[in-house]
Amino acid sequence: MDNQELEAMNNENDQDANASAAEAASEMVLAEDQAPESDPPPAPDNPVVELALKDLQSRRDELSAEITLLTNRKQQLDAELKTSFAGQSDAIARRVKGFQEYLGGALQDLVQSVESLDLVVQPMVVQPSPLDQQASVQQGVEGQNASDTAPPIAVSDTFRPDEELIRSALQRFLQQPDVYADPWTLRRSIDARDTALLEDWFFNQGGRGAQPSRGSRPRNILVSAALIAIIGELYGAQFQCLVLAGAPERLGEWRRGLQDALGLGREDFGPSSGIVLFERSEALVERADRLEERGEVPLILIDTAEREVAIPVLQFPLWLAFAAGPNERLDDDDLL
Repeated sequence: MDNQELEAMNNENDQDANASAAEAASEMVLAEDQAPESDPPPAPDNPVVELALKDLQSRRDELSAEITLLTNRKQQLDAELKTSFAGQSDAIARRVKGFQEYLGGALQDLVQSVESLDLVVQPMVVQPSPLDQQASVQQGVEGQNASDTAPPIAVSDTFRPDEELIRSALQRFLQQPDVYADPWTLRRSIDARDTALLEDWFFNQGGRGAQPSRGSRPRNILVSAALIAIIGELYGAQFQCLVLAGAPERLGEWRRGLQDALGLGREDFGPSSGIVLFERSEALVERADRLEERGEVPLILIDTAEREVAIPVLQFPLWLAFAAGPNERLDDDDLL
């Protein structure tokens, strides 16, 4: 055989092999297409992951329960604060501050009283004889007969001789305040209703009587400061102001208000100074009696917290009581 014949035989064998391979491949494809589709194998279970998920779920439930409990507790506390604490903090602070200032002033007054004690032995007082008593009784009868012949002076005319000075001072108090005025001079201004109250007290009540409150304790203190300034011009150093308020926190307000309105210092409050503060009417009456025995004039100011005026107070020539309104009574009751 020559080479051409060999090549032809080889080509035929190659074609037969390729045809067989193609047929086999096509059969395999057909077999795959006809085979039923199978589901993917399930993922294998992991017990560690399951335990971790259960632990996280348990912790989440516990935290949710704690959050709910804390939320309810917060709402309960908010409700308690609104019902039992709102509006009370300011009242408590004022009571504490007033008591602190009153206590400091009381201690200073005690020191001044101790320093002014008279340690000298008092001389012996000899009782008068019956003859002297008869002579004094006879003089008293003669003086009473003489006084019966003189016309009595109306209570409302007590301050008529000083009417011009009083009205001039009241008009001056209506002007702009003078914050640099001398001590015991009003450094604040008042309005027309305040002056009307003081005019009625001076010229209709003769310096003895009750007046309606001006609506608040600071306003009453300002009116009292104006009254103290006028009485100071009339009597000079021969008078002493006695304030009855009944509680340390109220006396603290009076002290602060009068200090600011009259330019006073702490040394101006005490038994031997211009203004004395009292919680009890009995002590005030004793002090007023001693002042009258020395020839001085007590000016008594009574706070709205006092529900009534003690009968012994009515004997003194100058006293002013502020009658509280319904709202002021409720406020004072809340502080008790």
